Amino acid sequence: MERFQLTEPVICYQGAQVRAADGSLLLDHGIPHELAMEVIGFARDRHLHVNAYRDDRLLVEHDTEEGREYAHHSGLAPEIVPDLDQAMGPTTPKLVIVAPIAVIDELLPVVRERWRGRLFVATSLPTYLEMTVPEADKGTALEFLAGRLGVPQAETVAVGDGRNDRPMLAWAGLAVAVAGAPPEVLEVADRIIGPPGTGDLAMLLNEL
Repeated sequence: MERFQLTEPVICYQGAQVRAADGSLLLDHGIPHELAMEVIGFARDRHLHVNAYRDDRLLVEHDTEEGREYAHHSGLAPEIVPDLDQAMGPTTPKLVIVAPIAVIDELLPVVRERWRGRLFVATSLPTYLEMTVPEADKGTALEFLAGRLGVPQAETVAVGDGRNDRPMLAWAGLAVAVAGAPPEVLEVADRIIGPPGTGDLAMLLNEL
């Protein structure tokens, strides 16, 4: 957060954490270790790349093409560990399975049904299947942050394009989806704007 010179709290890990500008935790909802290992076992059995996290470290068991792509996009250097069971702490903020789009599309309904009521499952980018505990999503985190800052729900604005953005858009006073987002995201939007490069986001910010 120092890098961006932020002065207000930030929602992290898909809503699992909210942090103050100094990095201290204001809200922390992690996946319990036993439940995390269920997902990791599922990924191992299918030879899928899976990320876990501890103290802002990106933990993986293997050096894979998918892992390198994720690391490049996230800016986090992966730490290869022999066994996530031993490397993780009591909780992990989230788990991410990284795989080709077709694989993620097949996995999404399977994983949602398998851990229904126990995990919130969504995609951020089309190749990232992200999991948090049910009470940890961007909508819950936005509600917490708005309450802490004293901002009425009606005055909040959220913009998103991924399935993991749906709870945030559903809660916000003004929900703005990006064109091309999945139908479940578009259905909760008050407005739809063009993708990056169109200037629509800048126009929206100028209106507010």
